Amino acid sequence: MESVVTAVVTGVLTLIGVLVSNSRSQAVIEVKLDNLASKVEKHNSMVERTYDLEQRMAVLESEVKGLGRA
Repeated sequence: MESVVTAVVTGVLTLIGVLVSNSRSQAVIEVKLDNLASKVEKHNSMVERTYDLEQRMAVLESEVKGLGRA
């Protein structure tokens, strides 16, 4: 009977340890994911601004070429 009680207590303590460890790991993953999402948003913003600048540059080049012909 003692061995059964010892096994149950050991199992419960192990389960508690695993749950605590998993919750801490989950918290670290969430922080890293939030940081990554922020960096991706900054990158996407830069890509959008670059695209806008390229479009404006194309318009300006077209206008400059038109001035050379006039």
